[in-house]
Amino acid sequence: MRKVVLYIAKSLDGYIADSKGGVDWLTGQDEENTDPGSYPEFIKTVDTVILGYKTYHQVTTELSPDSWVYSGMKSYVVTSKKIESTDEIIFTNENLTDLISRLKKQEGKDIWICGGASIVNQLLGLNLIDEFYISIIPTILGSGIRLFEEHNKEIKLELINTRNYNGIVDLQYKCRKSTD
Repeated sequence: MRKVVLYIAKSLDGYIADSKGGVDWLTGQDEENTDPGSYPEFIKTVDTVILGYKTYHQVTTELSPDSWVYSGMKSYVVTSKKIESTDEIIFTNENLTDLISRLKKQEGKDIWICGGASIVNQLLGLNLIDEFYISIIPTILGSGIRLFEEHNKEIKLELINTRNYNGIVDLQYKCRKSTD
């Protein structure tokens, strides 16, 4: 069965964007270093991307305005906005539980939760993330958009892999099976 994987980067102090929503700080300690890190390996394991409208908007207007960076994959943009979908980009206000359930039943590779924090925290609250792949960037922002909000429950994880390159540390976890 397909897994739902959060693959995201955050600052050492837990932010996925600065206080203005910027992500230009998402680099390693040596900006000349060309090591692509874990992304090329990760992207081969997914064929579906889920992201919120703010993340979609940032990608299409700032980060890659000339081409859709997730070309060749199905992308689901969760939004209440009425926007025309294409073959690759589906705009939906479908309930996240229903969307994830439907996608997990389909044939395919894993499902990538790309961002942003609102989508991540909703899925976390619903126990719908199977694996967490978090890259820690060697930067302390001090403020910004926090990856994880406060939650009323504990989620136990099992470390399955670590990797470091250019001052960045990747942590890969899966949810531990509950013994309750």
